[in-house]
Amino acid sequence: MAHNPLFEHQIHDALVSEGAKPEHKKMFGGVAFMVKGHMSVGITNKGDFMARFNPERHDEVLQWPGAKPMTFGHKNMKGFVFVDADAVGDKRSLNRWVKLSLGHIATLPSKNAKKPMKKTLKAPAKKTSRHASN
Repeated sequence: MAHNPLFEHQIHDALVSEGAKPEHKKMFGGVAFMVKGHMSVGITNKGDFMARFNPERHDEVLQWPGAKPMTFGHKNMKGFVFVDADAVGDKRSLNRWVKLSLGHIATLPSKNAKKPMKKTLKAPAKKTSRHASN
């Protein structure tokens, strides 16, 4: 299943209904929703839902319907899963994942938006002569 703009809108609405102020960010060929500066949930370029949650609950959450491990290389990324789109196809299921993620995000400190760094030019060092004049 390819990216679905309607699904993206439903995710946004689910986040807002929980009091979050999500920001869209293009990531992984899809869209991630940032909350308090942290990646929360999103959609991959293949249409899978992605959720971030407390890594201590990883084994439990992998048992939820449609959950698949998110891997980086050969390792599972604890605290992140992909979820089959049909497992979040109704409002109740989607809200369960959104609440899971927002519960974890609430425990994290807010990240401030990064300010662009000002590039400063340094004056060239003064050249000194190796030979002193007499």
